[in-house]
Formats: sequence, structure tokens, C-alpha cells
Amino acid sequence: MSSRPESAPRTVSLVTLGCARNEVDSEELAARLTAAGWDLTSSDEASVVLVNTCGFIQAAKQESIDELLSAAESGVKVAAVGCLAERYGAELADELPEAQILSFDDYGDIGARLDDVLTGRRRPAHTPRDRRKLLPVTPAARQPQPVTPSARQPQPALTTGPSVLPSTIVDPAAPWTGPGGGVFRRRLSTGVVAPLKIASGCDRRCSFCAIPSFRGAFVSRRPLDLLAEAQWLAGQGVRELVLVSENSTSYGKDLGNLRLLEEVLPDLAATEGIERIRISYLQPAELRPGLIEVIASTPGVADYFDLSFQHASGRVLRAMRRFGDRERFLGLLDQIRQLSPGAGVRSNFIVGFPGETAEDLRELELFLGAAGLDAIGIFGYSDEDGTEAATRPDKLDEAEIARRVEEVADLAEELMAQRAADRRGEVLDVLIDEEAPDGGYTGRAAHQAPEVDGVTTVRSTLPLAPGDLVRVLVTGSDGVDLTADAIPSAAAPQSAAAPQSADAILPGRR
Repeated sequence: MSSRPESAPRTVSLVTLGCARNEVDSEELAARLTAAGWDLTSSDEASVVLVNTCGFIQAAKQESIDELLSAAESGVKVAAVGCLAERYGAELADELPEAQILSFDDYGDIGARLDDVLTGRRRPAHTPRDRRKLLPVTPAARQPQPVTPSARQPQPALTTGPSVLPSTIVDPAAPWTGPGGGVFRRRLSTGVVAPLKIASGCDRRCSFCAIPSFRGAFVSRRPLDLLAEAQWLAGQGVRELVLVSENSTSYGKDLGNLRLLEEVLPDLAATEGIERIRISYLQPAELRPGLIEVIASTPGVADYFDLSFQHASGRVLRAMRRFGDRERFLGLLDQIRQLSPGAGVRSNFIVGFPGETAEDLRELELFLGAAGLDAIGIFGYSDEDGTEAATRPDKLDEAEIARRVEEVADLAEELMAQRAADRRGEVLDVLIDEEAPDGGYTGRAAHQAPEVDGVTTVRSTLPLAPGDLVRVLVTGSDGVDLTADAIPSAAAPQSAAAPQSADAILPGRR
């Protein structure tokens, strides 16, 4: 262990920026730091501030840099991990001497790396590399050699049944140690929702995206690992699990089973204490009919489709190295709604991609008008270092991109508000998050993912608590948000999209 002055205790504040995948990484770092003898504390009491950065788009990069500089100004030692740190390495270290820049390769010994930071021992920052090349090109040859965050060491035989869960992980006060050994996760929040990472990396080659180069090739986590962590999270008071990865529809391909997600979902949903499973980051080109059916029909799995369309013009999508067009995407949505008419659908779109014409933009707007999406994210195109799109000569100027973003975003706001208004009179199951400031309770229906989508405010004649699952009748909307009344069981209307034998209030399984 590194020597250090008595005035510098081993205390660390962990700041997380970016997506839910980073949130899981931070909780794994927290567990490893705790195991190494570090105490987690608030930023004003810490000797070291560890910032888990985001490197997705320019705004996220700037937020990460601002957070690092702000921490350094307070006089504490500062270290950076995460996507921005991994992506730029030594270059970022030269530009930002206030912080020690660490790599994904440092995660396994993060306690020792922070000892170096605390004592002022500056290690050379890593030289970035294409992490896709660290694993075989063939997915089936990748197991069991994980090199990306959250891709675990080899696990026991591939088994999905809950009966194989080890009895050593039932202590809700302890960090999760995983069936393969080693401390892997410590919760940093107390809410009833938590992400569960099912894989890391991505094999797709979208021309605008740099994520695969620094997150690596796609590596699935073993089902036993997922089921064990789900049980541990349930013991921590979690009632909804959000399955996250760079591309959830690829789950299992490196384990030799492209249908593995369909097989694992029912077992995850059957985890004692878990009320709802939600899947994020579905790739339209890989969304199989069997997976649609399992999502739409499995009790405890939210009828929710987070589909990464990105555009609706076939010409632009081909330039993005992606699949589809307006007609194919509307056909996919028809398949979903034939099985689940009330299914929630969200998607993100890039506006102003190089070469995008007025006709292309019109195709996108026509698609949005017909798609009936619950949540729509609109982003203006920006160059990403090392991507094919960044080298294209037919780029739009920033002012034109901004104008198009405003135009499409205004349309999206109107369409989302109309979609929410159309849900008036529907019967939904809402998972309660907290009491509302002005009375009642706030929660989320199946079509409302945490943080990124709307919420439902519930009025109830009976007291509710976070984690309760409540049958409600939607009475109104405000933008994407809904208002609803809890339904007394004797008067609960029947709905094809709702369970037929539920009470008015379905308490979270304790």
C-alpha cells in the first residue's frame, strides 16, 4: 500500500456522468474501492474526487471537463475514468494536468490507482487504442476472455433457472460478490429502480459513432451472473430493473445463442421482489419476432421498446451504415402493436447528418407523424473523432443544423403531447417512485422509462409507498406526463393490456 500523509485520509467522492451503463460502472468501482479500504463520501469531505466521464457527444465531453476542473479548483486530488478518459488518454492528460487520467484497464486495481493519485505519484496516461481489436472478430470465440467493463470472468455452466442462484449473495447490506468471485457492485442510490448491465461493447459500425472503438467488441454477461445480480438488487429494495448495454438485441450471440435474451427475460422477471423488467437500447435491424413476442407477452416485462431508429430516410440511413427506411420502420411498429396495442416506444434521431436534404428531413417528419412514439429525442449532428462521417465533404453548416433541430424538435414535442393525451381513459400499472410535492404520488407506467420519459401522478384514497405497483385509470395529461386515479379493485375496468386479476394496489413483493 502506498504511504501517505496522515492529513490525507483514503476518502473518495465518486461523480457519475452520462448514461446508465456508466452508472453501473460507477457502482462496480465503488465496490472495488470499498474492498480496497477506501471510504466513499461527499465531495466536500473527500481527499480524492473520481469523475466517471462521458465521451459520447461534444456537450457531454464539455460537461465532463467542466466537472474535472470544478473538482480541481476545490483543492482535492482529481482522477478521471470512463469514456472520455479511455478515448483520449495521454492527450487528455496533457490538456488537463489537474487530473490523473485512468483507463478501463485500471478498474481491476482502482484502489491502488487512487493511492497513487492521493500521494501525488503521477502514472503515465495510457495511449488510446481500438479496443475492438482486443477480442476475436468472431463473436463465438470471445468467451471467456472479457476485457471490457462489466464483462466478468468465466462463470459456471450456462444455466438460466433461478434454482442455480448461490445462497451467498442474500445479505442486502453487503456489496455483490458475484457467482464467479470478486466484489463487483455497491449501490450508490436508494431508489426502487436500478440498471442491470447485460453486455458491454458493440459490433456495429455506424458511421457517426465512435463508441465501439473505446468500449470494445460486444461481450455478453452470463445468465447466471445476471440472475444473481438481479436477486441481490431485489434485496437492496429495487423493484424495477432496466437492462442496459450498447446493443441489447445482440445479447447471447457470443455465447452461441441469439435467442438467449428471450430465454433469460422470463427468469429475470420471476426474481422474487422484482415487479418489472425494462429493456433499453434495442437495434431495429436485429429485433426478432420472437423477442417482440416475449417482451409483449411475459408477465413482469414492460411493453416498452427503446428502438434506435436514428433517421427515417433510407438514403441517410445507408450513409449512417444502418438499416431501414420509413416504410420498414412503420412495418416494425405495426408488428409490435399487433401484439401489444398500448406498447410504449421511444427513439432518438440525428438531424443534419452530412448530405441530409430537405426531402430526407421530410421523410423523417412523415415518419414521426405516423409512428405514434411516446418519447422522441432529437439531436443535431456533430463530428466525432475517428468516425467515417467526420471525413465526409458534404456537411451542413451549424446554423442550418440548429434550424433543422428546432423544426423537428417542435414537431416532436407536439406529437409526444398528443400521444400522451391519447392515453386518457387507458388502464395502466404504475410503479410508484415517491410522494408528489403537491399531494398524491409520482411513478411510471410501462411506457415511461426512468429519467428519460414522462411520469404519472397518481391520486389514491389509500396510502402508497415507493415500490408499490398500482392499477390506475388515466384522467389527463400535461405534455408527456400523465395524471391518473388509483382504481378500487371492485370497480377496476377490464383492459386487454392490463392483467385481469389485479387488485387496486399491488404492493411490491417484500
